[in-house]
Amino acid sequence: MKATPVVSTNFYDPRREPVRTRPARATPIAASWRNSRRRVIVCTKLPAVPAVGPADWTDPNAVQSALLPVGDEAIRRTSLNAPETRERYMTKITHWIDGAPYEGQPSHTIPVENPATGKVVGELISASPADLDHAVASAKAAQKKWAKVSLAKRTAIMFKMRELVLAHQDELAKAIVEEHGKDYSDAIGEIQRGRETLDFACGINVALKGEYSSDISTGVDIHTIRQPVGVVAGICPFNFPVMVPMWMHPIAVAAGNAFILKPASPTPTASLIIARLYKEAGLPDGVFNVLAGDRNLVSNILTHPGIDAISFVGSTPVAHVIQDTGVAHGKRVQALGGANNHAIVLPDADLEFAAQHISAAAFGAAGERCMALPVVVAVGGIADKLAELVAANGAKIKVGFGLDEGVQMGPVITAKARDRIVGLIDDAEKRGAKVALDGRGLKVEGYEGGFWLGPTVLTHVPLDAPAYKEEIFGPVLCIVDAENYAEAIEIVNASEFGNGAAIFTNDGGYARRFQLDVEAGMVGVNVPIPTPVAYYSFGGWKESLLGDTHIHGPEGVHFYTRAKAITTRWPSESGAYAATMSFQREE
Repeated sequence: MKATPVVSTNFYDPRREPVRTRPARATPIAASWRNSRRRVIVCTKLPAVPAVGPADWTDPNAVQSALLPVGDEAIRRTSLNAPETRERYMTKITHWIDGAPYEGQPSHTIPVENPATGKVVGELISASPADLDHAVASAKAAQKKWAKVSLAKRTAIMFKMRELVLAHQDELAKAIVEEHGKDYSDAIGEIQRGRETLDFACGINVALKGEYSSDISTGVDIHTIRQPVGVVAGICPFNFPVMVPMWMHPIAVAAGNAFILKPASPTPTASLIIARLYKEAGLPDGVFNVLAGDRNLVSNILTHPGIDAISFVGSTPVAHVIQDTGVAHGKRVQALGGANNHAIVLPDADLEFAAQHISAAAFGAAGERCMALPVVVAVGGIADKLAELVAANGAKIKVGFGLDEGVQMGPVITAKARDRIVGLIDDAEKRGAKVALDGRGLKVEGYEGGFWLGPTVLTHVPLDAPAYKEEIFGPVLCIVDAENYAEAIEIVNASEFGNGAAIFTNDGGYARRFQLDVEAGMVGVNVPIPTPVAYYSFGGWKESLLGDTHIHGPEGVHFYTRAKAITTRWPSESGAYAATMSFQREE
């Protein structure tokens, strides 16, 4: 039967896809592509699919019926869970190499889900070793020319890029909401924080200034310069699809490097938007590339001889692999690991103030932040009162799809992540923790397939509970007890992690003491998420940072450049300066 195409430019919105309660015939959608902020959906009328019997209806891959409004008509389609439908309907998410989308020689595809619906919204092409070779070759060729471009021209491109990111932040935010699940306001905030690093990169000409000393010996001068490393790769986590990559690539690119971004598989689309904007800003082809894939791609990046440096943000076990393997293959490595941030609340603190800020820090982005606040140490018998206040704040948080009005928190990233977090809550309760606010079993009307878990507050959590010891990475706050400041700081410093830490108090003496005592790289006083601004550097201690180089800011510039000290002498025509065999410096 001849197919009749129907084209629509409607925005994709999962809220407009009601699922029928019984099987029916369906006309599947043939294909869809993302075009800027819109999906251009090509619908093809095909022969009807036979009705599915009751026995088949229990199969998750069975054909279901749904309605997708397109213009004035509703076109039936099959379930997104059906592989045969997924192949025709899903957005194909490619790489970006040498200034253009690149499909290459994919080894396989990876499904990309919308966490609010639980449905697959895209198929990510996974890069093969040949694709990586192509990306590295393109980057190497481009970097040699880019490094010779003047700082004035480089900064002009970064200024243009900054304006484009601002102009397209709505497009970026919607991509984040669809693939990560965080609410729209939080997605905008992420983009703004990422843009701070672009602001810093716009001043790269100042950051790259060298030093100069004249007449260090008779007629001898010395000066320093910083030169780009070459081809650098960034391996990024799912929780900040825009901000964390922007901690890396603006500085790397502005400093004269070529950059290969490996985004997290669940959240790849924002990186492709950034690539498109770089091209529009005038960045030469090949300087910025996006290559997606799984752990096999990461392994190949770590060992590829054409990659000179690697930046990584993710879990601590993976950070160890990145650090060890990368260094063993002669690469400069920057590896930021996990966290389990603590805040001490002293009895003199304003508990209402503390509870509001603790709630935002613990439950924002569904707790999927490396600077989230999953643990509070309540000092001097205030745990129950503090838990009551935090629970009251948490209960008011509206959980739902990130583009719906008033939503303040979205789902967690996958069903597996939700089930793991629920298991940790269950275990803590069995060990004696009290549940002051229970987010388990949360359902969101219209999004029953989403990966939902509401804000949860646990009190009197034993220190041997995995919910306390591990990086929970979910909307869960554990409140533990301490009799005094000395016991509290001992609890905080006993953690294997040292990313961030905070104290809530009105006592300046304790605040100053805490700043010196705590074993963490980023410290807040009445600030629960002490993330430094972009012109400072971000990084923790202990298992939260492997190696010694923090990310963005001055240390970011140092990581993406090599220092060179140059000593010069210009002999006079009379040849007054005779050579000497001694190592002594000439006076």
